[in-house]
Amino acid sequence: MATLRTENLTKKYGTLKALDDASLTVHEGELMAVLGPSGSGKSTLVRAIAGVVKPDCGRILLGDRDITFERPDRRNTAMVFQSYALWPHMTVMENISFGLRLRKMQPEAVRNNVEWALNLVDLPGLEKRYPRQLSGGQQQRVALARALVVDPKILLLDEPLSNLDAKIRYRLRSR
Repeated sequence: MATLRTENLTKKYGTLKALDDASLTVHEGELMAVLGPSGSGKSTLVRAIAGVVKPDCGRILLGDRDITFERPDRRNTAMVFQSYALWPHMTVMENISFGLRLRKMQPEAVRNNVEWALNLVDLPGLEKRYPRQLSGGQQQRVALARALVVDPKILLLDEPLSNLDAKIRYRLRSR
């Protein structure tokens, strides 16, 4: 992981300022939580760092590299969306392996990495199921596994543990 910095990020939607001069620094190895009421810009900030939202002004730096306007797939970040964003036509295996296949990883390595991720989130044996066949908590863990399996420099989580029961939430936090 490299140091992540945002400098004076601003994002407007019409007259609404979703982000207003947001600056932060997260050093290598640090965890940061952004807290605030609904509508305060938390998701917009995370989405801007991921490259899903383009800021109107300001900069996003990963190490010494300005990634403000780089495509999301060139940032080496991964994001777990609040809505999970699983592809309904893909199995658990296909959802988790998507990023690895885009990176043209060998099929055996893909299988090994997906197996590792499934074990990490306590979902071994579910690789042939579709998202509609999973509970909300299981879907959330598939989204988390999909983000972790690509070994990103920055892992962005938009309320990633909200639908998990307390026991599973504790186990995932402690890994």
